[in-house]
Amino acid sequence: MFSENILKKIKNTKGTLMHTKKLREKIKGLEAERASLMIETVKLKKMAESKASVLESEVSMMREEVKSLRDLLGYTEETPKK
Repeated sequence: MFSENILKKIKNTKGTLMHTKKLREKIKGLEAERASLMIETVKLKKMAESKASVLESEVSMMREEVKSLRDLLGYTEETPKK
């Protein structure tokens, strides 16, 4: 009986240690994934900001072109926006 209790305690301790090891591995993996995702998020935000800047420039140039063409053609009022 005494040895059975010791064996149970050893098995419980072994199980607890295995569970702890699995948790450590899981945490380590999740931390690595989080770091990777943070880096990717920063890169994607920079790309989005760059794209928005380029689009702003293009829209501005197109507005200037429309204004110039209207002036050239003698249009005094803008066409209705839809």
